[in-house]
Amino acid sequence: MVVYDEACGRRPRLLVVANRLPVSAKRTGENSWSLEMSPGGLVSGLLGVTAQFDTKWVGWPGVDVYDEVEKRALSKSLAEMKCIPVFLEEVFDQYYNGYCNGILWPILHHMGLPQEDHHLDTNKTFQTQYDAYKKANRLFLDVIIKNYEEGDIVWCHDYHLMFLPQYLKEYNSKIKVGWFLHSPFPSSEVYKTLPSRSELLRSVLRADLLGFHTYDFARHFVSTCTRILGVEGTHEGVVDQGRVTRVAVFPIGIDPDRFIRACELPEVKQQMNELKERFAGKKVILGVDRLDMIKGIPQKFLGFEKFLEENPNWRDKVVLVQIAVPTRNGVPEYRKVKTQVHGLVGRINGRFGSVSSLPIHHMDRSVDFNYLCALYAIADVMLVTSLRDGMNLVSYEFVACQEVKKGVLVLSEFAGAGQSLGAGALLVNPWNVTEVSSAIKEALNMPAEEREKRHRVNFQYVKTHSAKKWGDDFMSELNEICAESEIQIRKTPQELPQQDVIQRYLQSNNRLIILGFFGTLTEPMNNQTEELDLKLNPELKGTLKALCNDPKTTVVVLSRSGRNILDKNFGEYNIWLAAENGMFLRHTTGEWVMTNMPQNMNLDWVDGTKNVFEYFTDRTPRSFFKANETSLVWNYENADIKFGRAQARDMLQYLWAGPISNASVDVVRGNHSVEVHATGGTKGAAIGRILRDIMRKESMTTPIDYVFCSGYLLEKDEDIYTFFESKIVPSKLSHETRSKSSTGNHSLKKMKKKKVSSNVLDLKKENYFSAAIGQARTKARYVIDSSEDVADLLHKLAVAETTTTGTDPFPDSELCECKRKFETLDIYRTKEISNGRR
Repeated sequence: MVVYDEACGRRPRLLVVANRLPVSAKRTGENSWSLEMSPGGLVSGLLGVTAQFDTKWVGWPGVDVYDEVEKRALSKSLAEMKCIPVFLEEVFDQYYNGYCNGILWPILHHMGLPQEDHHLDTNKTFQTQYDAYKKANRLFLDVIIKNYEEGDIVWCHDYHLMFLPQYLKEYNSKIKVGWFLHSPFPSSEVYKTLPSRSELLRSVLRADLLGFHTYDFARHFVSTCTRILGVEGTHEGVVDQGRVTRVAVFPIGIDPDRFIRACELPEVKQQMNELKERFAGKKVILGVDRLDMIKGIPQKFLGFEKFLEENPNWRDKVVLVQIAVPTRNGVPEYRKVKTQVHGLVGRINGRFGSVSSLPIHHMDRSVDFNYLCALYAIADVMLVTSLRDGMNLVSYEFVACQEVKKGVLVLSEFAGAGQSLGAGALLVNPWNVTEVSSAIKEALNMPAEEREKRHRVNFQYVKTHSAKKWGDDFMSELNEICAESEIQIRKTPQELPQQDVIQRYLQSNNRLIILGFFGTLTEPMNNQTEELDLKLNPELKGTLKALCNDPKTTVVVLSRSGRNILDKNFGEYNIWLAAENGMFLRHTTGEWVMTNMPQNMNLDWVDGTKNVFEYFTDRTPRSFFKANETSLVWNYENADIKFGRAQARDMLQYLWAGPISNASVDVVRGNHSVEVHATGGTKGAAIGRILRDIMRKESMTTPIDYVFCSGYLLEKDEDIYTFFESKIVPSKLSHETRSKSSTGNHSLKKMKKKKVSSNVLDLKKENYFSAAIGQARTKARYVIDSSEDVADLLHKLAVAETTTTGTDPFPDSELCECKRKFETLDIYRTKEISNGRR
């Protein structure tokens, strides 16, 4: 729940950001405006929230204002209603009519991506509309920044603002951000046709909480993120590199008391009596919809026509009253729907009507609130045939007004309300004309007892799941998530302090750098379809050679890759290579040797496991596996994610039932892989053996006093980070050890006899840097964003050492290249300052 700031004596602030402000603005004169708050919608939804928060609304005011004086006048008037305008001006058309309603809206409503026609308007393309969309979201951000106060919560609404969560987090990562989608979310097969699909998904995933009307919409969203972005979907939401974005279902409601009270008004009761007299002796079927493509008005009329054809005894006893509120008459698709609807009305009335009676009463206009409530109250049947709808609150409004008559709700299964009110409604597929006709007949003939039973179920739901509850639930969840996030942030490793890394590196006497290979030193993976093709990033060659040639630095590449891959990439360097997670070790001047392995290690399971991997590789398109001497890895990152995960589950059953049932192996399930390796084959388990082998093979007279360890590791391999934590010695002991070492009292022979200890490691806490790449949840001390950042840091270490000692470990061409890369980083000036020179 919300924590009040008693010291300041004020409520926390909530910024509700939507495309449109909940006000109607009319110009009444020069620099003067008349404003009226719109009822319903978000205003009703936030009735309870506004009691806990000081709520401000941010959005487009609904009018175009270009004059600065008028903008100030309108802003001042809106401020009195706690509204803050965003003036979109010239970007509005391509942003709203173009990208929002012309591209996103059809995609989200399962209508597919419209065809781009360059012949109609070369100035209005997908790209120009996309650019306008991003610019409009930036304009919203600018207004929020001007009005933001520390501690504010920002609640973004709908598909108009999908970039806003990312922009807000980039401005201030501590801002509490929620995002709610009021429309459906399509299946991944539909959504993935959108050109900007990944950018929009990644942006909304920056929010702390994502809300949807129904479980289906939330499930589609998570599935789409899984398939397109390759992230993990869980019961909580979406997990990307350790960060969880909560995805939850919040069915929106209405303010039922407003409709119940309206039905008691004398004016409404009079209108109800007039309508009853007008339709005396007839059952009334009511339809209230916007006149657009997704509301299924033609399907409704076709179902009603079918009903009249099959039930001639009802032709003079029933009337369909349809309110069709016009929307966007200037759009050709909407004009086409309007023409189709009018044609059906004329045909049906011509077939089944008479001079004194028409079966369809169609109105191309909206009606006032009181008259709408009267229509709801006298209707016997409410017919909703939406082809795709976020929620459809018309059905809620009908139920709220039916306390007396207890009419029947016939509801499309494709409306979001179908999941909420389905228990008391007759659910239909609007595309099935026969099914709609049968449902109309069942509703008209339903016994009073069953009508009352169904109404009671739905009325109870509408009363308890109000708009107020929707707003309260979302804000309560958001506050809970943010509180958990603050606790998690305290546990989250800090960003790697690169200047400290460099400074401690220069001050140390014997350095150890341990690096992963895949995802750490490899070249960009865009064109690499298999891990077998791993190649060293060519931009690192000169840097790596400089570090390896430094007599005070030992570099170890510790990889799960096989020996041949490491040989191919690092054979020319003065470096230590640990293949298959340390099972095999060599210095490039020597031969591969097997490190001290677990006793009685048996590899009889390898051939059987390889057969299983081959079988599933054939069954899973774009998957592959690689076989090393003590491990096998099956990878499906390029396959369909969901299918790959299903195949991985089946594979594990095959493995445990067959080749590894009695084998001494570990099975590791990665994000997109399954690995089987000999027991003890983790990087952490191997590093102790590696250090002892390095100690024996090198004339090490000075203990290691500096360790930098970084990689893109599986969770089970992160024990390498904690290995060194246990080897850190207190500062006093470290000083004594270092003094003894400097006097030569430590012999190599004595060091060989002992396990890895302070004889090998004289490591202080401030000289140990472990950095996980791109992972928020890690055992490492620090995090670093990407492998490019690791490459940058290695470049800096190499150049810093060169600058400090005056030596030149680079070949001329490589040194020039390295220096060129970092002149813009001003590394030389930084090093002079760190050494006391200016």
